[in-house]
Amino acid sequence: MPYSLAIFDLDGTLVDSFPWFARTVNLVADRYRFRRVQEEDVETLRHASTREILDFLEVPMWKLPLIARHMRKLKTAAAATIPLFDGVDTMLGALVANGVTLALVSSDTEANARQKLGPLAALFADFDCSASVFGKAQKFRRVLRRARLEPAQAISIGDEIRDIEAARAAGITCGAVTWGYAARPALIAHRPDVVFEHMEEIAVAVVGLQRALCPPCLPWRR
Repeated sequence: MPYSLAIFDLDGTLVDSFPWFARTVNLVADRYRFRRVQEEDVETLRHASTREILDFLEVPMWKLPLIARHMRKLKTAAAATIPLFDGVDTMLGALVANGVTLALVSSDTEANARQKLGPLAALFADFDCSASVFGKAQKFRRVLRRARLEPAQAISIGDEIRDIEAARAAGITCGAVTWGYAARPALIAHRPDVVFEHMEEIAVAVVGLQRALCPPCLPWRR
């Protein structure tokens, strides 16, 4: 069935921020005294859950808010250098044109999100940002309440294992994109409802046009 609400993650889903993160993470590691990420560690971490990543980096939970605030400040300074993925504008425009309400739930600040999205920010009806590492499910529920929709009417679209886990906890459909932070096999192992290999597949699946016309022709359906 088509969805009335699409809740997007930002980094790794709409915004290509992984190169910036890779350049920045060890500066933050030195400042907050957690384990540096070596080049050979990157692929392993792309297959790990959030808790496994924190364990690998030896980051205690009490440091997470401090690290998150610092990362947001660094991202604010670098926002102009972090691009949108190709096709985001077309995809978001197609959703809105077909009556889908857009919301953004991100661990980044709303100000950073709006700056990165630029004019596309006006397409979003709701922003619920500055989410904690494990706080997205609660934000999904808040977005649903404000939209006055049931969980079955919404789909979450993100690029990390924690996005899948949060959507499950909130009772909404979870879509996973394969071009972000987490590796495709790691996402598949957590059984998202929909897997998106290409940006243009999102609008087709969310609006439901091709699903109604040709269900067997959906290569990104699991």
